[in-house]
Formats: sequence, C-alpha cells, structure tokens
Amino acid sequence: MTFRPLFALLLLAGPALAQQAAPLTPEQAAIKAHVQFLASDALRGREAGTRDFDVAAEYVAARMLAIGLQPGANGGWFQPVKLVTYRPAGKAAWTLKRGGKDVPFVFGKDFVNEPIPSAPDFKAEAEVVFAGYGIVYPQGGQDDYKGIDVRGKIVAVLDGTPAGLPNEVNAHFGDDGQKARLAAARGAKAVLVLETVERAKQFGLEVYAQFYAYPRTGWAGPDGVANAPSPQAPVVGMVSLAGATKLFEGAKIRWSDVLAAQTKGGRMPTGALTGTLATASKTRLSTRDSRNVIGRIEGSDPALQAQTVVLSAHLDHVGVGEPVKGDTIYNGAMDNAIGVSMLLEIAKAIRESGKRPRRSLLFVALTAEEKGLIGSDYFAHYPTVPKGTIVADVNFDMPILTYPLVDLVVLGGERSSIGPVVAAAAKAEGLGVVPDPEPEEMFFVRSDHYSFVQAGIPAVSIETGPGGTGGVVARKFLDEHYHKPSDQIDLPFDWNAAVKYKHVGLATVQALANGDAQPSWNKGDFFGTLFGGAQ
Repeated sequence: MTFRPLFALLLLAGPALAQQAAPLTPEQAAIKAHVQFLASDALRGREAGTRDFDVAAEYVAARMLAIGLQPGANGGWFQPVKLVTYRPAGKAAWTLKRGGKDVPFVFGKDFVNEPIPSAPDFKAEAEVVFAGYGIVYPQGGQDDYKGIDVRGKIVAVLDGTPAGLPNEVNAHFGDDGQKARLAAARGAKAVLVLETVERAKQFGLEVYAQFYAYPRTGWAGPDGVANAPSPQAPVVGMVSLAGATKLFEGAKIRWSDVLAAQTKGGRMPTGALTGTLATASKTRLSTRDSRNVIGRIEGSDPALQAQTVVLSAHLDHVGVGEPVKGDTIYNGAMDNAIGVSMLLEIAKAIRESGKRPRRSLLFVALTAEEKGLIGSDYFAHYPTVPKGTIVADVNFDMPILTYPLVDLVVLGGERSSIGPVVAAAAKAEGLGVVPDPEPEEMFFVRSDHYSFVQAGIPAVSIETGPGGTGGVVARKFLDEHYHKPSDQIDLPFDWNAAVKYKHVGLATVQALANGDAQPSWNKGDFFGTLFGGAQ
C-alpha cells in the first residue's frame, strides 16, 4: 500500500532527477575533467613551491603536449621561477638627529621597519622631505613632487590615497611600491610611509608591530638577486602618528596642517623637514623553486608571427591551511582550476580547428599568483619570447560559474582596443559587458593581467558578471567559499555557463591573433602612458 504514494513522488520528481542526471556534453566534460583533477584532494591545494604544485604543473604540460602545442619555455615546458620568502631579521634601530641632538625614535611606538629583499643589509642616512601622498597623476592634475627636490633625500609619504581618484588609479597608487618608484625616479634614496588618521583607526602601528616579521614572497632573477619594486629607493618602514609628529618638529610644514588636510581636504603642504634620519635594516631570505608552464602555437603569417598574444591563468592556490569543518585542503576549484581548464580547452579548440592564427600564441599557466602575482611578474620581466613582441594578454582568473551567465566584466577593457573585441565575442554568445560592480575590491590590481599592464602590454581579465543571479551568487562565493576548503568540485558548477565563457575567450583570442591591427592602448590612457604603451 505504500508503493502508490512513493511511485507518485517519483513521478513528481522525475523531471528534476532527469535534469540532475543528464550527462555532460563532451565539451562540458572536457572542461570539468581538468577541474576535477586539479582541484582534487590529491593535489592538496597546489601551493606554489611545493610538490603538489609541481604535480599540477606536470599535468598541464602533459595536456599541452597531447593537445599538440609546442614547448614555449626555451625548448621546454617549464620556465623556472625562484620564489623568495623574506622578512625582517630583527627590530631595527633608527636615529633621528636634529640640532646636534638625538631625538628618541622607538621601534613599535614611532616606527616599524620593513624588509628589503634586494638589499638584505640596507642603510640610508639623509634629510627627510615630505611629499604628500607621493602621487603623480597628470590626468587628474596632481603632482605631489611639484616644487620640491628629493635628490639624495629620504622621502616621507602618506599611507593610502587622496579622495577622488578613479577606482583603478586609486588601486594602483594604493601600493607603496608604486609610490617608491616615483620617488626613485626623482633621485630619492629611501621612502617612509606615514600613518594616517584612518590607518591608525583601522590597523595602527602599535598593532602592526606585533606582526612586523610576517613572511612576504617575491622572486629572484637569474642573477640570484631578489626583485623589489624600487631597489634604488625602497620603502624602509612605516612611521606612526607619534613618530610623524617628531619628524615634523621644527619644520616650516606643520604636522597639524597635514592632519587637517587629510581629514578636511584642502591643499596638502609639502617640503623639507629638519634634521636627518639614519635608518638601517637587515632582511632574512629563503628560496624555493617553482615554475610557469608554457605552451606555444606558432603564428602562420610571416609578417605577424613574431607578435605574440598571451593567454594566462594562475595554476597555484593556497595549499593546506586551518581546518574548516574538519577540512584542511584549500582545493581552489573556482580559484583557479577552472581558469587553467579554459586555457587548455581554448588551446585544444584552436588546434582542432586546423587553422593556425596569424600571430603566435603563448598559453601560460602561472605560479604564485596567490603570493602576489609572482609568476606573472617574473614572466613579464623575463618573457620566453623577445621583449617587445608580446602585444596583448587575456587572463582567466576565478570566473564564478555557478549560475546562467547574463553578462561579463572585463577588467581593463575600457583602457585598450581589447575591450571592444571581448564585447563583440560576448555579444555573439548573447552576453553583455558591464562595469565592475565591486570596484572597492580592487580586482584590477589583484590578478595576473596587471603584471602585463605594468610591462606596457594591453591586458584584460575576463570575469563573470552580476546580471541575473550573478551578483548574489558572486557575493555568496566570496563570503562562503573564497580561499576556503569548500572551493571544490562539488560546488554547483553550471557547465553550460562554463562553455559560454570558454567560447568568449576563444573568440577573443582568435580575433586578437588574426586582426590586421595590433592591439593597442587607448590614446592618453593612464596606464598605457605611465608604462610606455600609449601615445
């Protein structure tokens, strides 16, 4: 007698069960297969510099071989990348001298020293010059170095950025390394970052001092020297509000006026301070070996084959960490096994088409993105093709593919001719292109395409958009699964959406590789102009 209601329930559930059990198409299954392996527990989260990452790299190289790519790293599949972990070797002793007397300048109260990987035993002594936020942004009419001479000096700049900058420009100047580059270009010998009122409230120096020796990661060049954004004028430390008060004593510029300009707006005073500051720091270094995986398709057009379009996706994730519900493996299915899958499947589609593109293509699975865009930064400094021949980068990083796609976000798309190409490819799939809905997340400077931007190469990262349920789903992923063990293959992937995303990437790359015109920065673009690409 219980059979009839059970049978009725099965009838009612039949369509849902059939939909759930529907087999994947060959195209969907091919995309899923890469994710299933790369994000498996067996690879333990693919942390760069570990055997787990190396297994993932071997897998990608084997798939590139099977697809029919050529090795793209000087005759092999792997570009060695030496990872450098560095931290302060101890609490530094700085001396502030004014009027023939030493002014007490205390670690943890007045300053905290930063490690300097390019100079493990660093010393600088000089007068100090205050340069506001240390920003030069001609398009916005801002030059904090106007009227001041910092040659041979230590430059003090405020942490953060002033209000009113465009989001991506704000993200760029929020990096202390970029400010240090500007100081170095004007002859400075070191940079201090001054705590702001806002920074003091959020994460004050006395709290920061407790964690000052945390490890950072960079890379070492072929000469074995660790890279730094500004080796000629490194950031040597952070100075607290109390320390800044001491630095400004006796100067024509008053620290109270600087504080007022921070909080109330108005002109920020800049200029020379009084006395000299002697800084010294020691940095402890250790190294590990990792590698980028690179495959190549040679261009078919003799006039264009020397030009290269790069497709990039980071292969690493964050490895094994603190347990969450008993799970310690941070698998990284969406971040970024799915991006690497796109790299491989786009390569396969191009090979299976039987038609080589006019320009050459490099497919680059990058190491150590999670440690600070390390693999892409190394590749941008030491490309495996002649410098100046890379004309574009299209990056695939953490597309959130658990819902039907309505639109896409193209980070950097408004800055070069690549943007309209992606928009046309998206339109062919019935998708729109919309602005970044969460610019406060600063994704533009947090993904590997940014390393190419800094090398003067037009570059974009194609992300899934907020249309339909996208906004809610993306926020759910970021809140509940991003950099957590639950980012794994059992997330509710929409493999039809994954196919659409792949088609957009494929059409974009084919258009860039086959177009008559070389991809280019838009005229006057800030990043193109800054890094030498735009006219």
